[in-house]
Amino acid sequence: MLRWLIAILFLANLIAFALASGMFGPLPASGPREPHHLERQVHPEWLKIRPISEADAAEQPVIGGPDPTPAIAAAPLGG
Repeated sequence: MLRWLIAILFLANLIAFALASGMFGPLPASGPREPHHLERQVHPEWLKIRPISEADAAEQPVIGGPDPTPAIAAAPLGG
């Protein structure tokens, strides 16, 4: 029983190797599906640069700095 399983797995590996190495021809996904896609991907003329306002800068995290203290009022539970 185990010999058949090993034989089937070995055969499956051989078929997978043959497919990956291109023995049956190129894979359909290996060709260019959208040849002009890269030409249309980036349009630098559409970008607009603007400075960050102070309100927007306050929302940006400071990398490497301490975490800000949360603005939460805490009180002990009364019981």
